[in-house]
Amino acid sequence: MKNTSAQVDAYIAAAAPFAQPILRKLRQLYHQACPEIEETLKWGAPTFMHRGIVGGMAAFKKHAYFGFWKAKLMRDPHGLFRRRSRSSFNADQLTDVSELPSDAILLAYIRQAVKLNADGVPLPRTKARASRPVKVPPDFRKVLAAHPKAKAVFDAFSPSCRREYVEWITEAKREETRQRRIANALEWLAEGKERNWKYQ
Repeated sequence: MKNTSAQVDAYIAAAAPFAQPILRKLRQLYHQACPEIEETLKWGAPTFMHRGIVGGMAAFKKHAYFGFWKAKLMRDPHGLFRRRSRSSFNADQLTDVSELPSDAILLAYIRQAVKLNADGVPLPRTKARASRPVKVPPDFRKVLAAHPKAKAVFDAFSPSCRREYVEWITEAKREETRQRRIANALEWLAEGKERNWKYQ
Protein backbone atom coordinates (compact mmCIF):
# COMPACT_ATOMS: atom_id res chain seq x y z
CA MET A 1 0.00 0.00 0.00
CA LYS A 2 1.21 3.49 -0.78
CA ASN A 3 0.21 6.77 0.87
CA THR A 4 0.00 5.20 4.32
CA SER A 5 0.31 7.27 7.47
CA ALA A 6 2.42 6.58 10.54
CA GLN A 7 -0.39 8.17 12.57
CA VAL A 8 -2.81 5.52 11.30
CA ASP A 9 -0.23 2.81 12.04
CA ALA A 10 -0.06 4.08 15.62
CA TYR A 11 -3.85 4.33 15.93
CA ILE A 12 -4.31 0.72 14.86
CA ALA A 13 -1.51 -0.48 17.15
CA ALA A 14 -3.13 1.29 20.12
CA ALA A 15 -6.62 -0.11 19.40
CA ALA A 16 -8.12 -2.96 21.41
CA PRO A 17 -7.04 -6.42 20.17
CA PHE A 18 -10.51 -7.24 18.79
CA ALA A 19 -10.51 -4.01 16.74
CA GLN A 20 -7.08 -4.30 15.13
CA PRO A 21 -8.05 -6.91 12.49
CA ILE A 22 -11.16 -4.86 11.63
CA LEU A 23 -9.13 -1.69 11.14
CA ARG A 24 -6.38 -3.45 9.17
CA LYS A 25 -8.95 -5.06 6.86
CA LEU A 26 -10.82 -1.82 6.22
CA ARG A 27 -7.57 0.03 5.59
CA GLN A 28 -6.41 -2.59 3.10
CA LEU A 29 -9.74 -2.42 1.23
CA TYR A 30 -9.67 1.39 0.98
CA HIS A 31 -6.23 1.18 -0.64
CA GLN A 32 -7.25 -1.71 -2.88
CA ALA A 33 -10.36 0.14 -4.08
CA CYS A 34 -8.44 3.37 -4.77
CA PRO A 35 -4.63 3.11 -4.97
CA GLU A 36 -4.39 6.94 -4.93
CA ILE A 37 -6.25 7.25 -1.64
CA GLU A 38 -4.49 9.04 1.20
CA GLU A 39 -5.00 8.56 4.91
CA THR A 40 -4.82 10.87 7.87
CA LEU A 41 -6.30 11.32 11.34
CA LYS A 42 -9.35 13.56 11.37
CA TRP A 43 -11.47 14.10 14.49
CA GLY A 44 -9.02 11.71 16.14
CA ALA A 45 -9.82 8.76 13.85
CA PRO A 46 -8.38 7.33 10.61
CA THR A 47 -9.89 9.09 7.60
CA PHE A 48 -9.41 8.25 3.93
CA MET A 49 -9.11 11.08 1.42
CA HIS A 50 -9.35 11.33 -2.36
CA ARG A 51 -10.48 14.71 -3.69
CA GLY A 52 -12.10 15.23 -0.31
CA ILE A 53 -13.18 12.91 2.47
CA VAL A 54 -14.21 9.44 1.30
CA GLY A 55 -14.80 7.72 4.63
CA GLY A 56 -13.29 6.63 7.88
CA MET A 57 -13.14 4.14 10.71
CA ALA A 58 -12.78 4.24 14.48
CA ALA A 59 -12.24 1.87 17.37
CA PHE A 60 -13.64 2.21 20.87
CA LYS A 61 -13.35 0.03 23.96
CA LYS A 62 -16.01 -2.48 22.95
CA HIS A 63 -16.80 -1.88 19.28
CA ALA A 64 -15.55 -0.40 16.03
CA TYR A 65 -17.28 1.61 13.33
CA PHE A 66 -16.73 2.51 9.73
CA GLY A 67 -18.60 4.68 7.30
CA PHE A 68 -18.64 7.04 4.36
CA TRP A 69 -18.74 10.83 4.32
CA LYS A 70 -21.42 10.98 1.62
CA ALA A 71 -23.43 7.94 2.72
CA LYS A 72 -26.68 9.88 2.27
CA LEU A 73 -25.93 10.09 -1.46
CA MET A 74 -24.85 6.47 -1.88
CA ARG A 75 -26.86 3.50 -3.05
CA ASP A 76 -27.12 1.01 -0.18
CA PRO A 77 -28.25 -2.31 -1.69
CA HIS A 78 -26.84 -4.33 1.21
CA GLY A 79 -28.29 -2.22 4.03
CA LEU A 80 -24.97 -1.12 5.53
CA PHE A 81 -26.35 2.25 6.61
CA ARG A 82 -29.07 1.18 9.02
CA ARG A 83 -27.39 3.19 11.75
CA ARG A 84 -28.34 6.87 11.82
CA SER A 85 -25.54 9.16 12.89
CA ARG A 86 -24.45 12.78 12.49
CA SER A 87 -20.89 11.53 12.10
CA SER A 88 -19.44 9.71 9.11
CA PHE A 89 -19.62 6.41 11.01
CA ASN A 90 -22.91 5.25 9.54
CA ALA A 91 -22.44 1.48 9.53
CA ASP A 92 -23.27 -0.86 12.42
CA GLN A 93 -21.12 -1.49 15.48
CA LEU A 94 -18.57 -4.26 14.96
CA THR A 95 -16.95 -6.47 17.55
CA ASP A 96 -15.21 -9.00 15.28
CA VAL A 97 -13.66 -8.87 11.82
CA SER A 98 -16.02 -11.65 10.70
CA GLU A 99 -18.91 -9.16 11.02
CA LEU A 100 -17.60 -7.06 8.13
CA PRO A 101 -19.41 -7.42 4.81
CA SER A 102 -17.59 -9.35 2.11
CA ASP A 103 -14.59 -7.79 0.40
CA ALA A 104 -16.57 -7.49 -2.85
CA ILE A 105 -19.36 -5.54 -1.15
CA LEU A 106 -16.99 -3.20 0.69
CA LEU A 107 -14.89 -2.57 -2.41
CA ALA A 108 -18.03 -1.63 -4.35
CA TYR A 109 -19.12 0.81 -1.64
CA ILE A 110 -15.66 2.39 -1.36
CA ARG A 111 -15.45 2.81 -5.15
CA GLN A 112 -18.90 4.38 -5.16
CA ALA A 113 -17.82 6.86 -2.45
CA VAL A 114 -14.61 7.67 -4.34
CA LYS A 115 -16.58 8.31 -7.53
CA LEU A 116 -18.86 10.82 -5.80
CA ASN A 117 -15.78 12.88 -4.92
CA ALA A 118 -14.20 12.39 -8.34
CA ASP A 119 -17.42 13.64 -9.96
CA GLY A 120 -17.51 16.65 -7.62
CA VAL A 121 -20.90 15.73 -6.11
CA PRO A 122 -21.47 17.91 -3.01
CA LEU A 123 -23.33 16.93 0.12
CA PRO A 124 -26.87 18.32 0.10
CA ARG A 125 -27.63 21.13 2.51
CA THR A 126 -30.80 20.86 4.50
CA LYS A 127 -32.95 23.96 4.93
CA ALA A 128 -33.32 23.36 8.66
CA ARG A 129 -29.56 23.24 9.16
CA ALA A 130 -28.90 26.25 6.94
CA SER A 131 -31.52 28.43 8.64
CA ARG A 132 -30.57 27.57 12.23
CA PRO A 133 -28.78 30.47 13.97
CA VAL A 134 -25.16 29.82 14.87
CA LYS A 135 -24.83 29.74 18.66
CA VAL A 136 -21.23 30.51 19.58
CA PRO A 137 -20.36 28.92 22.96
CA PRO A 138 -19.31 31.38 25.68
CA ASP A 139 -15.70 30.17 25.95
CA PHE A 140 -15.12 30.49 22.20
CA ARG A 141 -16.93 33.86 22.11
CA LYS A 142 -14.68 35.15 24.92
CA VAL A 143 -11.50 34.04 23.16
CA LEU A 144 -12.66 35.57 19.87
CA ALA A 145 -13.34 38.88 21.63
CA ALA A 146 -9.70 38.94 22.76
CA HIS A 147 -8.47 38.38 19.18
CA PRO A 148 -10.06 41.07 16.95
CA LYS A 149 -8.48 39.86 13.71
CA ALA A 150 -9.76 36.30 14.13
CA LYS A 151 -13.17 37.60 15.26
CA ALA A 152 -13.49 39.83 12.20
CA VAL A 153 -12.81 36.88 9.89
CA PHE A 154 -15.21 34.64 11.82
CA ASP A 155 -17.98 37.27 11.76
CA ALA A 156 -17.51 37.77 8.00
CA PHE A 157 -17.92 34.06 7.23
CA SER A 158 -21.22 32.62 6.07
CA PRO A 159 -23.38 30.92 8.72
CA SER A 160 -22.37 27.50 7.42
CA CYS A 161 -18.65 28.32 7.73
CA ARG A 162 -19.14 29.64 11.28
CA ARG A 163 -21.20 26.55 12.15
CA GLU A 164 -18.38 24.24 11.01
CA TYR A 165 -16.03 25.85 13.52
CA VAL A 166 -18.59 25.86 16.34
CA GLU A 167 -19.59 22.21 15.83
CA TRP A 168 -15.96 21.11 15.62
CA ILE A 169 -15.26 22.77 18.96
CA THR A 170 -18.44 21.66 20.76
CA GLU A 171 -18.16 18.04 19.59
CA ALA A 172 -14.85 17.61 21.45
CA LYS A 173 -15.22 14.89 24.07
CA ARG A 174 -12.51 16.14 26.42
CA GLU A 175 -11.76 19.62 27.72
CA GLU A 176 -8.13 19.49 26.57
CA THR A 177 -9.30 18.57 23.06
CA ARG A 178 -11.78 21.46 23.11
CA GLN A 179 -9.10 23.95 24.16
CA ARG A 180 -6.70 22.66 21.51
CA ARG A 181 -9.41 23.09 18.87
CA ILE A 182 -10.12 26.63 20.03
CA ALA A 183 -6.41 27.45 19.72
CA ASN A 184 -6.30 25.93 16.22
CA ALA A 185 -9.44 27.83 15.26
CA LEU A 186 -7.90 31.14 16.33
CA GLU A 187 -4.76 30.46 14.33
CA TRP A 188 -6.68 29.52 11.19
CA LEU A 189 -9.14 32.38 11.50
CA ALA A 190 -6.30 34.87 11.88
CA GLU A 191 -5.04 33.54 8.54
CA GLY A 192 -8.50 33.89 6.98
CA LYS A 193 -9.04 30.14 6.69
CA GLU A 194 -12.30 28.22 6.78
CA ARG A 195 -12.54 25.21 9.09
CA ASN A 196 -11.95 22.66 6.31
CA TRP A 197 -9.32 24.68 4.45
CA LYS A 198 -7.05 21.64 4.16
CA TYR A 199 -9.55 19.90 1.89
CA GLN A 200 -10.45 22.79 -0.40
